[in-house]
Amino acid sequence: MKRIKPILASTIAVFMLVGCYNQPGLVQNGSYDRTKTGAASGALAGALIGYNTKGHNKGKRALIGGLLGAAVGTAVGYSLDQQANEVANVLGTGVDNDPLAVLDPNRSIIVSKHPNFVKIMFRDRMMFATASSKLQRHARAKVNKVARLLENYPQTVVGVAGFTDNQGGFEYNKRLSQKRAHTVANILSINGKPYTKGCAYAKAIAPNTSKASRALNRRVEVYLYANKNVMADPCR
Repeated sequence: MKRIKPILASTIAVFMLVGCYNQPGLVQNGSYDRTKTGAASGALAGALIGYNTKGHNKGKRALIGGLLGAAVGTAVGYSLDQQANEVANVLGTGVDNDPLAVLDPNRSIIVSKHPNFVKIMFRDRMMFATASSKLQRHARAKVNKVARLLENYPQTVVGVAGFTDNQGGFEYNKRLSQKRAHTVANILSINGKPYTKGCAYAKAIAPNTSKASRALNRRVEVYLYANKNVMADPCR
């Protein structure tokens, strides 16, 4: 119990600090859940490191370690939260974490916040002509806005994935989706070359059983990560 008390104290102190923090100017979704999660994780890790460091006054070291760890965790979490809201703002939309939003055919762009990344979904109909990997002018302007915003976040790791419907062979669609992902990635290569992948018709968001549902599956998704260690396969 003596060992746990300083760690608990540091973690509670950080929760109090995070609970009092409020950033105005959010777009639709005002949640800063990632910021709070990052602070809590950082606090616990920092407290443990501080407590286990050799020397006297372990309680004080645990508290200091917890506060320092929380500061790092909060910075990462807040950066992603801030990016989500800024991206939504420049694209003229809001942050929408409703999983059913992708099934709305009227939504050409959907920005959502996730535990480890921000996702921007661009519907295919606004991006490319049929069987083409050349961005249409309006779509290029949208992607350029995201690119300019990323200049403010040099630490952000970018991933881009292309998706198609099931019309045609898998290999053909894989190549097409990869080319489309590359086209978008080339514009977003502000802070380094983004990771790209062509997923063809893997990970469909709607059954490929009608013209309307197939249109929902044709899309390009952009992922903004705090670091490459939390990246996941977008095709799965």
